[in-house]
Amino acid sequence: MDLSKSMTLNERIHQVIPGGAHTYAKGDDQFPEFYLPIMQRGEGCYAWDVDGNRYIEYGMGLRSVTLGHAYPPVIEAAYRQMKLGANFTRPSVIELEAAERFLSLVPGAEMVKFGKNGSDATTAALKLARAYTGRDLVAICKDHPFFSIDDWFIGSTAIDRGIPDSIKNQTLTFRYNDLSSLQALFETYPNQIACIFLEPEKGDPPLDRFLHKVKDLCHQHGALFILDEMITGFRWHLGGAQTLYNIVPDLSTFGKAMGNGFAISALAGKREFMELGGLHDDRERVFLLSTTHGAETHALAAFLAVAATYEHYDVVEVLRRQGMRLKEGLQRSIKRHNLEDYVSVPGHPACLVCATADKSGPGSQPFRTLMLQEIMKQGIIAPNLVISFAHQDDQVDETIDVFDHAFGIYRKALDEGIENYLVGRSVQPVYRKWNNLKNGRHH
Repeated sequence: MDLSKSMTLNERIHQVIPGGAHTYAKGDDQFPEFYLPIMQRGEGCYAWDVDGNRYIEYGMGLRSVTLGHAYPPVIEAAYRQMKLGANFTRPSVIELEAAERFLSLVPGAEMVKFGKNGSDATTAALKLARAYTGRDLVAICKDHPFFSIDDWFIGSTAIDRGIPDSIKNQTLTFRYNDLSSLQALFETYPNQIACIFLEPEKGDPPLDRFLHKVKDLCHQHGALFILDEMITGFRWHLGGAQTLYNIVPDLSTFGKAMGNGFAISALAGKREFMELGGLHDDRERVFLLSTTHGAETHALAAFLAVAATYEHYDVVEVLRRQGMRLKEGLQRSIKRHNLEDYVSVPGHPACLVCATADKSGPGSQPFRTLMLQEIMKQGIIAPNLVISFAHQDDQVDETIDVFDHAFGIYRKALDEGIENYLVGRSVQPVYRKWNNLKNGRHH
């Protein structure tokens, strides 16, 4: 695989963009050292780099591209709207249309405000909860990896440089499917927790009505119950996992797949809370969401086209079916190579991951790097296994074949030593204190 143009551009991009990417999950440290393609275009489930190499892609824009790259109905809807103007001094009619459409899809939501990124919505939700309750603390689920780029969340990670201790100390953590861990927080910090944040589901489904019990516990202690549906929304169900699990949160946040790659997010919730960000009463004001581009007309048009496509084709069922086809095929290959103790494919069918381990235990970054190296050699980009509506049987089966080859190398590396197969340094966790890319180098 020739990546000469990509490698040249990669050197240049680091001169002008800190980290070489606008999202850390797309950084060099997340991919094998000598497989750093710079992308040029995409169509369906395929993406091409500047060197002309074609890949079947499973990153899908960090899970935002659910229908496929450059999906024509979405592109055309956005284009038609752009020709009418992208942004105005007063609200546009499409803002009303998109808001009413969104609320028709999410049964428990009564009002909605749009933003551009997930962090717009989650940070606004936190501000709203603090304003409503008069409390400062927030409790987040420790088992869910990301809620915001803002200090209230990043201060809870290893990358907390530049964030005051006073802000770090306002964020608490609890565990998923462990009600007692949240109960302990409410007992330790009585009348201090404004809200809790969690995803409805990640690797494991909620057990024993966990979500409903968390909501009840929050309300018993005067805190708001907030569901982050950035990933589950438009993947688990068109109305979000809250609809699937029949639970109505106080507030919820959406983004990613609702625009099929266009920048759009949403904060939605009960009128009792949302109208605090309004104008027409005599209460103290809450500066909720006020973004220049939050109601960009073409992004709203993209959302409307996405919603129409989901309803017409039952996209959620396609994601489930194709995700199961991929998972079952990979599990057969894992078993064939006797890798059951080292490789697994956890997660919801619409949002799988491939977990790696070595003889010392789970979470092996070197073996993750080896796997990525081997599949990228054969035209698969899969930092995660994020299925899309565009991944049909042929592409899924080809992916399984490529992984089968990679698992064969994985088995050899376990038996003979990874240093004989991995070229270059290992990938690194995003949440690490130091930029220690040179550590763990293999030749």
